[in-house]
Amino acid sequence: MSSITPAKVVDLNQLLAGAQLPALPQSAIRLLELSQDPDNGPAEFAVPIELDPGLAGQVLRFVNSSYFGFSREISAVKQAITLVGIRTIKNFALWSAVFSLMPNPKCGPFDLKALWQDSLRRGLFARAVGRLLGMKDAEEVFAGALLQDMAVPLLAKELNKDYLDLLQKRADGRHLHELERERFGWTHAEAGGRLARIWNLPDGFAQLIENHISLETMLASGNPAPGPLAVALSSLLPSASDAVWYDGPEFDTACGQILKNANLTEILSQVDAQFTEFAPVMKLAVPAKSLVDCHQDLLAAAH
Repeated sequence: MSSITPAKVVDLNQLLAGAQLPALPQSAIRLLELSQDPDNGPAEFAVPIELDPGLAGQVLRFVNSSYFGFSREISAVKQAITLVGIRTIKNFALWSAVFSLMPNPKCGPFDLKALWQDSLRRGLFARAVGRLLGMKDAEEVFAGALLQDMAVPLLAKELNKDYLDLLQKRADGRHLHELERERFGWTHAEAGGRLARIWNLPDGFAQLIENHISLETMLASGNPAPGPLAVALSSLLPSASDAVWYDGPEFDTACGQILKNANLTEILSQVDAQFTEFAPVMKLAVPAKSLVDCHQDLLAAAH
């Protein structure tokens, strides 16, 4: 725990309590309830999705996207769940629900669309890394990486002047969570974990969100768990809204330690391709600069 005395006393619990947080959609709440019982199958999970026409349409677009590559169109929610799995659909629905609740604060360089682009790239990258590290099911890692920065829009709205200052100071190459801890005594990772628990999201999500800023600590431990490690590594990917990849050198060094002999260019190329396939489902534009191009520029600058 940092011994730094916060420059400004802000009680995080009071801040979240006074933020008038919207409730999760009833369909998402019901999916969480169903997931508590392993005996529930596609038929049970299809019911709350079918009762929410907007969510049902998104799920079907998701399953029919080129991301999955089915040769024929899937027209029924139950069939979609059967084909791609309960956990995949549940996590997609939760991500979609959380995205729909986040405010769009007017806060200097903050760009909500860019944050969602960043989130999707991080989710895809974390899942790829999780699989390389031996995880058979990396869907929880995918969702945890997607949601890792979900508190930032809310914090930028509630503490607008502070975040305007912090986001501008990031141009000096500082991590946002370092600046937050100096200013408030807590970070967006802690805030995101508390939000996840307020919304009764699975505790595993809350822990992945809370620990995504702890890569250095994980590597120092000598035997980090692959899921949290994959999410933390994903947090160092470039932001679509930044002209400079501030965390690039740290990312490259960490990849050398974690991924060892893996072909990083191939991994980034796969993520770029999957993003292009997945983005239309969430109505996201493809970032102007691919991850492969960002990494090639990083290597060129290093030489």
